[in-house]
Amino acid sequence: MAEPKLVHPVAEANATSPFGSLTPDEFYTRHSVSHSSEFITNSRGLKLFTQWWTPLPPTQIIGSIAAVHGFTGESSWFLQLTAVHFAKHGFAVCAIDHQGHGYSDGLVSHIPDINPVVDDCISFFNSFRARHAPSLPSFLYSESLGGAIALLITLRRGDSKPYNGVVLNGAMCGISDKFKPPWPLEHFLSVVAAVIPTWQVIPTRGSIPEMSFRLDWKRKLAIASPRRSMARPRAATAQELLRVCRELQGRFEEIDVPLLIVHGEKDVVCDPACVEELYRRAASKDKTIKIYAGLLHQMVGEEENDVEIVFGDVVEWFKIRAARAAVDGCDL
Repeated sequence: MAEPKLVHPVAEANATSPFGSLTPDEFYTRHSVSHSSEFITNSRGLKLFTQWWTPLPPTQIIGSIAAVHGFTGESSWFLQLTAVHFAKHGFAVCAIDHQGHGYSDGLVSHIPDINPVVDDCISFFNSFRARHAPSLPSFLYSESLGGAIALLITLRRGDSKPYNGVVLNGAMCGISDKFKPPWPLEHFLSVVAAVIPTWQVIPTRGSIPEMSFRLDWKRKLAIASPRRSMARPRAATAQELLRVCRELQGRFEEIDVPLLIVHGEKDVVCDPACVEELYRRAASKDKTIKIYAGLLHQMVGEEENDVEIVFGDVVEWFKIRAARAAVDGCDL
């Protein structure tokens, strides 16, 4: 007997609230998930907001997923809806607001150095995984800049348990020329970033929501978030994002984790050509790429049918690999 189809919760949202007409508690009850949150303090003294979602019985937990949001994003808006979608399919899901994003401390949307952000993610994600049995399969799910962070997490060859797979959704492996600061500003970034690193003087060619969401009401919902910044990128942040892309492009061959890449063909924020190069060069033995014709950067912002296709592919990939990891664990 086939499992009932679980529709992505974004279908119930409206232009002002990800929960539609429901309260958050009513929303979680409707979708049979529990939700908790807490602030943690990182090594730099910043309070960071974290939260997690777990399926309620009788749904069994088959794996854990750490969700990584993108630049100017947060864990409480669209990413939360996707987290709930994964939880409904049997995954314990956690997320953290990066410094300067969402409810976390820090200068708004300012990331002059990506490495402390990667440290924060590793620390919290490892603590979340430690709440579950060591044999439980664990995965990373990432969007936009979160994709770069997820790859950097896997490239850290420390004592952390390796992840069973990574999903990159609209990953930032390269910023599209259609979104970069126009010439000659890009070439003066290092000077501006050194002199006035927090100056919001870097004009991109449009705001991220304007260029990422197809449906008008979903674009309005993105902008309606009280925690989303619509300001221009700061000089040091823009320089760091470009540097991160260059670093990753020089290390694609080191990436060996099981990989699913999903990307909109018409993405004008993060260049699809860069993830296609990642797919070609990655050392991963288990790697899949899906480029969706005509879709934009935020594929959750597309028509409902396209949303179901994309996230149906993602959920299926997670479930197959969770089952495979469980079998491999039993054989040890």
